[in-house]
Amino acid sequence: MNNRNTSIQRWLGVITLLAIVIISYIDRINVSILITNEEFLNVFNISNDRVAQGELMTLFLVGYGIAAMFLTPMYEAFLGVRKGLIVSICIWAIFTIISPFSGSLFLLLFFRFILGASEGPLFSLKTMYIKDEFGETERGKPNAVSSMGVSMGLALGFPLITYFIFQFNWHTSFYLLGFLNLVVGLPLILMFIKTKEREGNKVKLKKRIQSDEPIKTFISALKTPGLIWILVIEITTLSYLWGSSSWLPTYLLNERHFSIKQMGFISSLPFIVSIGSGFLGGYLIDKISIRKASLLFVVGGVLTALCVTITVISPNRTIAALGLVLANGFWGIQGPVIPTMVQFLSKGKNVGSTYGIVNGIGNLVSAFMPVIMGALIAGQVKDNFAAGFSLLIGTQVVTAICGIIFYFYKKNLLLGIKKDIRQKIIS
Repeated sequence: MNNRNTSIQRWLGVITLLAIVIISYIDRINVSILITNEEFLNVFNISNDRVAQGELMTLFLVGYGIAAMFLTPMYEAFLGVRKGLIVSICIWAIFTIISPFSGSLFLLLFFRFILGASEGPLFSLKTMYIKDEFGETERGKPNAVSSMGVSMGLALGFPLITYFIFQFNWHTSFYLLGFLNLVVGLPLILMFIKTKEREGNKVKLKKRIQSDEPIKTFISALKTPGLIWILVIEITTLSYLWGSSSWLPTYLLNERHFSIKQMGFISSLPFIVSIGSGFLGGYLIDKISIRKASLLFVVGGVLTALCVTITVISPNRTIAALGLVLANGFWGIQGPVIPTMVQFLSKGKNVGSTYGIVNGIGNLVSAFMPVIMGALIAGQVKDNFAAGFSLLIGTQVVTAICGIIFYFYKKNLLLGIKKDIRQKIIS
């Protein structure tokens, strides 16, 4: 009975993380809907400035990436999962609620940066929790379930935010998200995130402040085998996510001429499909070897690129929309592979910092995708969405190539790990 209760408790923690990720991704695409609202654009004087519109997402991601890299080691050493989540979600809620009062584009961009920074450690804390609570051969499904929050947040967020913005006003979306954090996210953390006390939490506060443990943890995380390839895949995966989600509503409205109501619904469909494909990816990871799991990048990358190509070249808007839906299905299957590889390759005490480096640099680099796509879309005479969306195709081609490289790299890596284990047993 005790084992059963423990199992239920750890899965309640996973469901809590799922809920927080859902809220965070509704928050992230808020501005993607806002840039289709003329009142919002006029308030900040960015009606005809595609680059400035892209910067609203980019500044968020820059803050997110910096925090994921440099705050995570401190969270891992001093706070742990539970306290780290509480600190993050409180800052996150405050800056969401005050955003409508910014009054200028500069201040709004600053708030977006702080908002991103507050969310930065989230996925590292999620990865730490799952590695602490689940064994090596059972992490695929909790990684998949908690990561489903990405697709679920976007699937719920597009129609939900569209409704609130156009039914009420653009301020309402910020208040709604702040409310969700304080009334849903925070109580769930307090009730269900019960983690084992990590080593860094056992020392006194004075020693914590003076400790060089975060620096040691960060340096050790940089030595994780195969880190460079995981990093490249994270960059291309996130570039696709931020590029597509940032410009999808505008593409459907301006290029494919769907109505506001149709746009909200169709924008959610690709991410609804990726919910199921993400869980499928997690299920497959637990059934196959960690080496073969990298082939999901190859299959998913190639098929995603093909589907986006169909979207770009098709004159039929229904086929174009279907291409985007299928593309996200094949993209989603890759999602759970990255945290599973980090958990496998990193040392136990460094898993949060390792994922922080991967997620942080990945978001910092991919942060410029919305702006670059905005510059390409702006064109010379009229909007050129084909040029912008061609970058999405490129990200998935690179993902597939890296998946092949990683497949053969891990073969040699796993042979080396097995050799080290045999030598330790003999000695």
